Amino acid sequence: MTGKLIVIFGANGFIGRHVVRNLTKRGYRVRAPMRRPHLGGDLRVAGDVGQVQIMQANIRFPESVGAAVKGADGVINLVGLLYESGKQTFKSAHVDGPCTIAEACKREGVNRLVHISAIGADPGSRAKYAKTKGEGEGELRRIVPETVILRPSIIFGSGDGFFNRFADMAKMSFALPLIGGGKTKFQPVYVQDVADAILAALERDDAKGKTFELGGPQVYSFKELMAFTTKTIARPRLLAPLPFFLAQPLGMALSAAFKLWPFSGPPLTGDQVQLLKTDNVVSPGALGFKDLGITQLETIEAIVPSYLWKFRPYGQFQTKQQV
Repeated sequence: MTGKLIVIFGANGFIGRHVVRNLTKRGYRVRAPMRRPHLGGDLRVAGDVGQVQIMQANIRFPESVGAAVKGADGVINLVGLLYESGKQTFKSAHVDGPCTIAEACKREGVNRLVHISAIGADPGSRAKYAKTKGEGEGELRRIVPETVILRPSIIFGSGDGFFNRFADMAKMSFALPLIGGGKTKFQPVYVQDVADAILAALERDDAKGKTFELGGPQVYSFKELMAFTTKTIARPRLLAPLPFFLAQPLGMALSAAFKLWPFSGPPLTGDQVQLLKTDNVVSPGALGFKDLGITQLETIEAIVPSYLWKFRPYGQFQTKQQV
């Protein structure tokens, strides 16, 4: 498919920038529809002159999505929310948006569609995030049965929303909360490994219509990840257990409070507490990286220290003995 046009919704996001670089290196032309095109100008330098096209589009408006998909050879959807804000709801991002994209693909005859979901996606989930992710998957398969669905665990890498978030909390606080006692299991996966999986899913005919769960090489408890974070930034902190019955109302209160403060997201929501009641690891027997031809995966120990140094007391000048 080299030289073909690939449309990426969410190209200016955390995962999207890695995907754009992967595609341009392979010779693809990339179209990046986004709500605020002026924020994605740096994507142009990911390829040769004219290789990356940026245009205005919004997944809430079918006409703009249709214009974005026109002439495409493949489409990748990376749009997702961790919390709701204003018109950006879980339903609009995880159900309605993917439906709009899939319907545009069907009209244009595009059957190479790759969609990023999440481990735990389930229409029957009590967490709105997981519930809408599951509903979106079902709608995509109904409209474009060949859709490839990728379900990653938490994704790490420079600019991630997990390790950076808790490192920042540790920098400002004497303690980190272990919600539910910190027993929830995670299988962190490196963002570039996910980008490689997206490229493979796009190119491999044997991936069409299948679902792949993407987890890193090791499973950790939430407590282990918090301990790793505080050790990496050389800031010992109290890891304080916070039972679910206390975390749930706290998360709901923080969600409500931050709706009045639109400049940043809440540190915790009630929906995230609900998600933490279920392990976030690859299901037994699920298709994964190996089925996409990817066998070498990065670990958090190899990657995370390379970008969390900014949270250390002496930053990049911290000595190994001080860490």
